[in-house]
Amino acid sequence: MRAAVGRLLLGLGAMGAVTLTAPAALGAPADNAATSAYVRADYALVRAINANLPRSEAELLRLRAQAGRECPLAAAGSPQDPESTQLSDELIGAMVLNGARSDRGAVRAFTVAVKSLRWRDRALTGAIQGYAAKLRTLLALAAPPLCADVKAWAATRFTSLPARTVSFARVFMAAWVGAGELPSELAVHESTADRALARRAARLEELVSEFEARAVETYSEIMSVLALSP
Repeated sequence: MRAAVGRLLLGLGAMGAVTLTAPAALGAPADNAATSAYVRADYALVRAINANLPRSEAELLRLRAQAGRECPLAAAGSPQDPESTQLSDELIGAMVLNGARSDRGAVRAFTVAVKSLRWRDRALTGAIQGYAAKLRTLLALAAPPLCADVKAWAATRFTSLPARTVSFARVFMAAWVGAGELPSELAVHESTADRALARRAARLEELVSEFEARAVETYSEIMSVLALSP
């Protein structure tokens, strides 16, 4: 199993470095204001995702049950090759998009809240706006029909993937990011209140770590149900 699976479901383990011992805010007032707005938006997103974890877990169990009903062993006898990897990527995407279904409103609110934020540090602005752009791409993706695509691959004796699998895997993997991103470069602009909120966000990460482990287990179970190699 590839290590990347640990980022399942917009996993908060992918949060950027949270500097808990940051110095007092030293940046220009506009940078400080942008940072405060961003930290608030980030915390709201993390809090919403945590509140929705029971629904996310239920979605993953539903996806596992669906695979068991509709396409058990559909990839039996398939090779482990670049095409099987793309279908594995499609499964990850299906898990992420279905698991994050209840988070869509919070993700959309986050992207709106940060869209106009800018810093004098162009690299920091680029990192944050690039992150938000990837979330917008994920919002625009529809969950793929996993069973139908595995069956279509099997119908070609595992020689040709459906075009939608190739397209989905390419777009999804390029946009796949964790939810909750606090670049360390923000630290110099953080106020005391910002740092306190960042600490609260960090504590919420702990609530997600067990969920991430279960998500990886579910991924492995679905791969086994399908008889698919990554």
